[in-house]
Amino acid sequence: METSRTLGRSGIQVSALGFGCWAIGGEWQTPDGQPLGWGKVDDDESVRAVRRALDLGVTFFDTADTYGTGHSERLLGRALGKRRADVVVATKWGNLFDERTRTADGQDASPEHARSALTASLTRLGTDYVDLYQLHISDADPDHAARLREVCEEFVRDGLVRAYAWSTDDPARAAVFAEGEHCTAVQHTLNVLQDAPGMLALCEASDLASVNRSPLAMGLLTGRHSGRVALEAGDIRSRPPAWLPGFGDGSGADPQWLARVDALRDILTSGGRTLAQGALAWIWARSPRTVPIPGFRSVAQAEENAGAIAKGPLTAGQLAEVDHILGR
Repeated sequence: METSRTLGRSGIQVSALGFGCWAIGGEWQTPDGQPLGWGKVDDDESVRAVRRALDLGVTFFDTADTYGTGHSERLLGRALGKRRADVVVATKWGNLFDERTRTADGQDASPEHARSALTASLTRLGTDYVDLYQLHISDADPDHAARLREVCEEFVRDGLVRAYAWSTDDPARAAVFAEGEHCTAVQHTLNVLQDAPGMLALCEASDLASVNRSPLAMGLLTGRHSGRVALEAGDIRSRPPAWLPGFGDGSGADPQWLARVDALRDILTSGGRTLAQGALAWIWARSPRTVPIPGFRSVAQAEENAGAIAKGPLTAGQLAEVDHILGR
């Protein structure tokens, strides 16, 4: 497998694997206490993990202004340091938050907020440009999003942004952004348990990269969840919102989802892969446009995920076998 991929129509080269920086943002919550992070983190370990990923050839890092209410961006900027020019940095805007109380505080889809949010992200990241700027309001009104698309074009002309995208699971919404000259990707859910044929078809038709969040199904495809084991209080999966499947009522992983993982285990662990590496291999085999962005909180996780690159994608036959097992 090629170790790099082109980020859609932009010509920007990225490693075939990116790293998602949600988890390293640490704990944050809604005003009523709903956790939005992944639990406690060790910032020094997170920095070591980012730098280890760089050493292993990972050149694409995806964050958002709201992750850890700004902390993820600050930490990524610290970790990259003088190596900023060696990587492609993606971040997102649209959600409001209070850094002091580490709480989320609604959304703002106005053009004015887009510019102020970008300025703030550049400061936290310690950079003067963002490679990929992404709308983080998945269900924004399409007509209004067309205006935001034009705002992103202004950012490109100003030299603040190289390309832009929408983080959404709706192909019709993604198609609105795809009309923009410098739209080059869509970020959406994709993993072996949650296929997205409509979005992949749009990416092919519109020459977009498919940036894949939840490639390990929020941890279900790591092999670290078994049975009804409660998660720590600051972990979003301990009180999962409606959009987060696979963790039922928060008392641990859903047995039905775990049964599907078990049914796929032999295929995904073929070729000496770990379960997580096999899940990433499925994504690469699914489309040459895919760039999965698994999360991480440790050097060990960074090494395991990066190790998937050398093992390459699953075969077409294995893809077909997965579909047969899952009945799709």
